[in-house]
Amino acid sequence: MELLGWIAAAVLAVVVAVIALLHRRAVAAFNDERSNLERRNRLDSDAARTQAEEAALRVRMDSEKILAQSQARVRESISDADRQREELEASMSAQRAELREMRHAQERMEARLHEREDRLAADAEGISARAQRQEVIRAQLKREQQELGAMRDDVEAERERVAGLSRQAARAEVLAEAERHSRLAATALSRDIEAVAKRDAEKIARSIVVTAIQRCASEQTSESVVSTIDLPSDDMKGRIIGREGRNIRAFEQITGVNVLIDDTPESVLLSCFDPVRRETARLTLMDLVADGRIHPARIEEVYERSQRSIAERIQREAEDAMAEVGIVDLHEDLIPILGALAYRTSYGQNVLRHLVESAHLAGVMAAELGLDVAICKRAAFLHDIGKALTHEVEGPHAIVGADLLRRHGEDEDVVHAVEAHHNEVEPQTVEAILTQAADAISGSRPGARRESLEAYVERMEHLEALAAERSGVDRVYAMQAGRELRVMVTPEEIDDGGAQLLAREIARDIEKKLSYPGQIKVTVVRESRATETAH
Repeated sequence: MELLGWIAAAVLAVVVAVIALLHRRAVAAFNDERSNLERRNRLDSDAARTQAEEAALRVRMDSEKILAQSQARVRESISDADRQREELEASMSAQRAELREMRHAQERMEARLHEREDRLAADAEGISARAQRQEVIRAQLKREQQELGAMRDDVEAERERVAGLSRQAARAEVLAEAERHSRLAATALSRDIEAVAKRDAEKIARSIVVTAIQRCASEQTSESVVSTIDLPSDDMKGRIIGREGRNIRAFEQITGVNVLIDDTPESVLLSCFDPVRRETARLTLMDLVADGRIHPARIEEVYERSQRSIAERIQREAEDAMAEVGIVDLHEDLIPILGALAYRTSYGQNVLRHLVESAHLAGVMAAELGLDVAICKRAAFLHDIGKALTHEVEGPHAIVGADLLRRHGEDEDVVHAVEAHHNEVEPQTVEAILTQAADAISGSRPGARRESLEAYVERMEHLEALAAERSGVDRVYAMQAGRELRVMVTPEEIDDGGAQLLAREIARDIEKKLSYPGQIKVTVVRESRATETAH
C-alpha cells in the first residue's frame, strides 16, 4: 500500500514539474516576443499586439492540452496501481488460505502417524508374547519328539526281535519292493504317455498325409518285363528270322535286345534289362514289320531313326514332368537321364510318374509344415534319378543319384535328401525326412506297386522269423499283408511291462533290418489261461 502511494506521488510530482517547465517556457517566449516588439520602434503596435496575444493564446491552449494529457496519465497510473493492489491482495488471500489448508493437512497426517505408532507398539507387544508362547511350545515339542524317538527305537527293536530281520535288511527289502512298484508305475506311465503322444502325432501326420494324397491322385501302373510285338501273320516270324537266322542275329546285335520267338501265334517278345533299349528295339521292329522289308542294312537304318525318336520322346517326357512339377533350371545334361525314367518301372510303378507324384506330395506336406516348398519338391523329384544309371554304374541308386547331382552343381540340401532317402546316409535335414515320407506314400498307396508271390512270401517269413528269435515268444503271425505283426508270448516268462518292452524292441529290429513301404504295427499278446477238468 505504501509503495503504491509513493508511486502515485512521484508521478504527480513529475507531471507538475513538466507543467511548470512548460509554463516558464511559454512566459519566456512571451517576454522575448514582447521585447522584440518593443525593439521594432513600436511599429505596427496593434498588429504586433494582436500576434502576441494570438501566440500567447496558442501557448496557453498548448499548456492546457498538455496539462489535460498529464492529468489523464496520472489517472490511468492511479487506476493501474489500484488494480495491481487488488490483484496482489487477492493473491495474498489465496496464499493465506492455501497455507491454512496445508497446516490442517499436516496436523491430520501427524495425528495418523501417532495412531500408527501406537498400533505398531501394540503389535510388537503381541508378537513378543506370541514368540514367548512359541518358544514354550517348541520346547514341549522337542521333549515329545525325544520321547517318540525313544518309543520308536523300542518299537524297532521289538519288530526286529519278532521279525528276525535287522533294520538294514528290512530297509533293503522295503526299498527293493518300492523300486519294483516304481518301475511298474513308470512303465505304465511311460506307456500311457507314449500312447497319448503317438495318438496325437499319428492324428496330425495322418491329416497331413491324407491331405497330400487327396490333392495328388495318380493313375495305377503295372510293370512290363518284356515287350510284345503283334504280327500280321505267322509268316512274318520267318522274315524276322531271315535266311539261316541272319536277320534276327543282326537285329539282336544292333539293338542289344533278345528276340524271343515261340509258339504264341502272331506275336514275338523282346527282352532286355535296359528299358530304353528295349523300347527302341520295339519301335524298330514295329517299323520293320509295317514296312515289310527286313534285312541287316534296313534294320540298321530303322534303328538309327528309332533312336532319334526315342531321344526326342525322352527329352519331351522330362520337360513335361519338369513343367508339371514347376522346375525350370535343371542342368541340361540331367534332362535326358531324367527322361529315361519314363521307360523304367519299380514293382510295376513308372519311375518318372513316381517322381512327379512324390514331388507333389512333398510340396503339399512342406506347405502344411511351413517348409521351403521349392527345395522339398526338387529333392523329391530327383530322389530316384540314380535308377537311370544302375545298369551302368555300381552301387545303390541313392548314392549314384547323389553323386550325379553333386557333379552337376545341385544344392547340397537336395543332394543330401537324395542320398539319404533309403538310409544309406543318415538323414540330417527336414527335407531328407520329407523326401522319405513322400517316397513311401507314393510307393505304398493302393495300386501303386506290386511284387511277385515269391518275394511276398519271403518277406512275410523274414518278418515272422525276426520276432520269433526273441526269448519268451510262443507264436508269431504276419497279418494284413505284412502291415501288422502279432506276437504271442508265454505269460510265465514275460509280464505286462516286459510285453511293452518286447513290442518296442521288435519294432526297432524291423526298422533296422527290413526295408518295407509304409508302417508295420507290432502287437504283443500276453494271455493267461487256467484249465481244469471236472470228473
